[in-house]
Amino acid sequence: MADLVAAVDCGTNSTRMLISDGHQSIERIMRITRLGDGVASTGRLAPEAIERVVQALLEFRVLLDRYGVQKVRATATSAARDSVNCDEFFDAAEKALGVRPELLSGMDEGRLSFAGATAELDPNDGPFLILDIGGGSTEFVVGSSQVEGALSCNVGCVRLSEKWIATDPPLPEELLACLSVVGSHIDDVVREVPTVSEVRTLVGLAGTVSTAAAVELGLAEYDRDEIHHFRISKAAVEDVFRTLATENRSERIQNPGMEEDRADVIVAGLSILVKVMRQLGFDECLVSESDILDGIVADLACRGSSDGG
Repeated sequence: MADLVAAVDCGTNSTRMLISDGHQSIERIMRITRLGDGVASTGRLAPEAIERVVQALLEFRVLLDRYGVQKVRATATSAARDSVNCDEFFDAAEKALGVRPELLSGMDEGRLSFAGATAELDPNDGPFLILDIGGGSTEFVVGSSQVEGALSCNVGCVRLSEKWIATDPPLPEELLACLSVVGSHIDDVVREVPTVSEVRTLVGLAGTVSTAAAVELGLAEYDRDEIHHFRISKAAVEDVFRTLATENRSERIQNPGMEEDRADVIVAGLSILVKVMRQLGFDECLVSESDILDGIVADLACRGSSDGG
């Protein structure tokens, strides 16, 4: 059996791991851990948030040992970037996982997401806009077979929710505020990455986008094969957004496909997807369940084969 590699991503909203043989996935696991709770207002990672991630990493360590994984790369993104006490988190994470997370810049995060998301796509369908909607940041990456331009924006489903949504369901003015904030970031993308105007295919990554697809498909249980490379129309995204934005949390979780742990941030996340499709003129979004984790394991496997001659 080929040597196994693993990628662990400690994100603002979730902590995830992919174990792979370099060609196919052996195990994928995700836990909603909310590392970024309150970071936008306090500038610090909360002790209880760090502990939630540590518990997930301890669970991951058991799996890594069970599979005998030798090469592990762990990364941390927006919440850690924005906190003054990220070293405290890295120390705790290293103790739990046995590997110290590497703090990625927004650009590095975008490049790895691009590599993971485009590996199975035909470059002739490009240029692509890889839209990676995270908890604290959203990465916009443009390219066909390689990155041609990218921008990381400090807007994500957790950050938007904490700053702009105080009622349940959100008030119309709260939704308008979210859409307006996202719109100003898209203006930045258009200015900084002018090739975004040449994009042929919008590719959406992460939980917000896969949840939109799951709700549209009415999936009672998560099914990666159903969601991966599903094409969701702008009309369907607008419909899911309108439905979930006008329901309170307890009503929202009754929708098949709506994860309970994501119900309080999904409306803010969808405001990002909706605004991108409106402002940049996309009629559909290709949903990708391959993302930064796939980019990391591909990089690890590539390094492994070159190391081995």
